[in-house]
Amino acid sequence: MDQALRRSLKESKSHGNERQPFGTYWYRYGPGEHVIDCHWHDEAEFFYCLEGETLFQVDTDYFPVRAGEAVFIDGGDIHAAHAHGEQGCAFFSLVFDTQLLASAHYDAVQENLVLPLQERKATFPRHIRRETAADLSLLEHIVTLMRSCSTEAPGYEGAVKGHLYLMLSEIAATGRAVNRSYSSTRSESSKIDRLKTVIQHIQQNYSHPIRLAELAALIPMSEGQFCRFFKSMTRQTPMDYINSYRIRQAAELLRDPERKISDIALEVGFDNISYFIRVFRKAMNCSPSEFRKRLHASVEV
Repeated sequence: MDQALRRSLKESKSHGNERQPFGTYWYRYGPGEHVIDCHWHDEAEFFYCLEGETLFQVDTDYFPVRAGEAVFIDGGDIHAAHAHGEQGCAFFSLVFDTQLLASAHYDAVQENLVLPLQERKATFPRHIRRETAADLSLLEHIVTLMRSCSTEAPGYEGAVKGHLYLMLSEIAATGRAVNRSYSSTRSESSKIDRLKTVIQHIQQNYSHPIRLAELAALIPMSEGQFCRFFKSMTRQTPMDYINSYRIRQAAELLRDPERKISDIALEVGFDNISYFIRVFRKAMNCSPSEFRKRLHASVEV
């Protein structure tokens, strides 16, 4: 999986920079793979399915996303996805800070379009399908954005910003803007907050041993209740999630050809190199050394 290093959309990652506060990503996955592990970030995100089908999760909602459809994720929303069906999937993702659209001075655009987006009072539809003319227009903008980001022709940054403005204008004009400022029930919000607490703890402590009891105590729940809760929210067991997160961190560290694989294993929380290689192979369909060779071969090309 040569593109596996691009898979880590963890909330600690910087998407772009101060002058260009957006990041673009292309992914391809085999059947049944975890496309995105459960995570969240402060930036908003458009996810566009290029091939196949994914089962997408946003907070407590699950829905299939097929080729030619898109998903919009507000900043702070927990999300995950799995390749669905026998084909596998490929998709494009645009992650952007909504401050990208902020006006230098408080004007009508800021008041009527940007601020309502940031406050989730007038945001994009969650699942954008090919059902109405309004949705088809949004999808066309996303495809154009994707092509602009792919070629990075001079001035493409302006195209990204311009299309996002046009999309905001269209959802306002067609009545497609959605108010999600109070969309979650108290029960759902509690579940989401609990899951965020656990995920944050895992991501801050993955390099050390993590016991089931300490995760359960964070919420708090019994270990049995916690395992059922975590799997119902993420479709992974706590240990599967921890191992998946550790492997993604290891994949990032394998960029450096000077680092020993045994040292990387220890750094991401595996104290047994054989177990690390076995878990890595299961997640990536190749060993860490094979992954590193593929990565550097693709860079040389």
